[in-house]
Amino acid sequence: MLVLPALCLGCAHQRHGDLNQFLHANKHAVSAMEYRIGIPDTIQISAPRIQEINGRGQVVQPNGKITLRLLGEVKIVGMTAKEIAAKLRTLAKPYYDDPKIHVRVTGYHSKKIYLFGEVGGPGPRPYTGRDTLLDVLSSSGLTFVAWRSQVQVIRPDPKTNEHFKIYVDVDKLVQGGDQRLNILLEPNDIVYVPPTPMGWLGYRIREVINPFTPVIRAYQFPAVVDYSTKVYSGGAGLTTSSTAASPTTIIR
Repeated sequence: MLVLPALCLGCAHQRHGDLNQFLHANKHAVSAMEYRIGIPDTIQISAPRIQEINGRGQVVQPNGKITLRLLGEVKIVGMTAKEIAAKLRTLAKPYYDDPKIHVRVTGYHSKKIYLFGEVGGPGPRPYTGRDTLLDVLSSSGLTFVAWRSQVQVIRPDPKTNEHFKIYVDVDKLVQGGDQRLNILLEPNDIVYVPPTPMGWLGYRIREVINPFTPVIRAYQFPAVVDYSTKVYSGGAGLTTSSTAASPTTIIR
């Protein structure tokens, strides 16, 4: 007898508070203005009156610093673009009256989000601080066997070994326009799009018929999230349950 992979097919109890609990389980800087610079992000400095630094592109070095003419080495790792600009203005004040300096992030390389499953291009994506679930799915595309009503967002807890998971019905998000389901992603979030039960069965049959032909095992869940996962929900389009050790035991 074939055993389907453990998937949450429904939910007996819907709790609106669970969505907020998921979204606030791990606080990160998630807006574009609050993106915090890491190694090796790149920035662009605009200071029309300060020729030594105006138009300079800088890569954050392994020591967390950039090196500028006139100002020397400046540590910027962990700072926002606004904070960097303020720091540069302070450093430039001994040389210029009321220096006007602006900074923007031009290269997002230090933080990633990850996309797996029935998508056009699985793998890591640069995290920019304004990435939503719909952004990453629309940029990658879904395969014809993607289970759109069971898209999973897995969020690691930076303080423990637990992960927090939520199921999103992307069909309801797209067709109904309910932006509450369009989750704003955070660094290291994992988006997993499983195949439909029939799609999964097709993969299994293909492997049995021709086991020596490589098969895109998109139905496999990333091993990193197979441990200690909590599953949340809230409102229409979201399903919920909780697990002890492995989310792959949930069948409803």
